[in-house]
Amino acid sequence: MELRRAAFRRAVGRFATGVAIVTTVVDGTDHAMTVNAFTSVSLDPLLVLVCVEKVARFHEWVVDAGQWAVSVLPDHMRDASQWFATRGRMLDGQLQGWDHVRGPVTGAPVFAGAVAALECRTTAVHDGGDHSIIVGEVVSLDVPDACAPPLLFYEGRYRELA
Repeated sequence: MELRRAAFRRAVGRFATGVAIVTTVVDGTDHAMTVNAFTSVSLDPLLVLVCVEKVARFHEWVVDAGQWAVSVLPDHMRDASQWFATRGRMLDGQLQGWDHVRGPVTGAPVFAGAVAALECRTTAVHDGGDHSIIVGEVVSLDVPDACAPPLLFYEGRYRELA
């Protein structure tokens, strides 16, 4: 089984992805997690999905909150990506030092400098093995005019556009 998992990770690692941070607010406390399993689903209605590992602390919070934001990261925010991917990091004040604003609809943090930002309300949560597939309707979005290239992930490493 372990051999199959390793081969699977190598195979799907050949699909280049962007990197984003998903955020939510529960009882006045901000929560955030780095993801690369994020994609568009539908244009009518506007739907996206994010996959969250069931054992991650973030899982319970994003499912319970029912609303969340996605900040698609530019290549100069690798440090934010790494920090919010760190398991077991402190929760109190975890966004201190990271420039962000509140989303106008959900109030979830949106990272300043993101190449795109979307606020979503959960419409469905599907079982996806050890992950949940969380589908959200886009209720607000921002695509700044900034020309910053996106942060990319390929074969287990951060990459840059050539």
